[in-house]
Amino acid sequence: MKKYNLTIHGNQYEVNITSVEDNIAEIEVNGTNYTVEVDKVIQQTKTPKIVRQPSIPSTDSHPSTAKTSSPSAPKGAGHVKSPLPGVILDLFVKEGDMVTKGQKLLCLEAMKMENNIDSDKDGKIIKINVNKGDTIMEGDILVTIGE
Repeated sequence: MKKYNLTIHGNQYEVNITSVEDNIAEIEVNGTNYTVEVDKVIQQTKTPKIVRQPSIPSTDSHPSTAKTSSPSAPKGAGHVKSPLPGVILDLFVKEGDMVTKGQKLLCLEAMKMENNIDSDKDGKIIKINVNKGDTIMEGDILVTIGE
C-alpha cells in the first residue's frame, strides 16, 4: 500500500503498510511484520470508478436500423442517410435517374472535408430530400432509391 522512510533518534526505518482494516494495520518495518492497533478507525481513500455506457457508432441514428435496404433485396425502396452533420456541396443525380451500386450521388462537406456519398444499391432515384447548400444532421435521409 504505502511506503515510508522514517528516521527516529538517528535510526533509519523502512516502513511498508501492507493492509488496513478498521483500526488494525499490518505493517512491515525493515523486513519484520507487525500487527498494530490504532486508536481511531482509519478511513481508506478509494479512487472512484468511472462507469461508461456502451457506445453506439455515431453513424447509426438507431443501432437496429440499416442505413439502406439490402442491395440484394428484390424490391422496395432504400434510404441513403447522412453519416455526418454537414452541408450539401453538390448533387450528381436528379429524381428519375437510374443509378448503379457505387455511383456517386452527392458531395457532403463535413468537418471541412468533402465526402462523396455513393449508392449502395441499383435502382431509380425516387426522391431527393436535400438541395445544394442545405445544412443536414447525422441520420437525415438524403436520397430514396427504389426499383
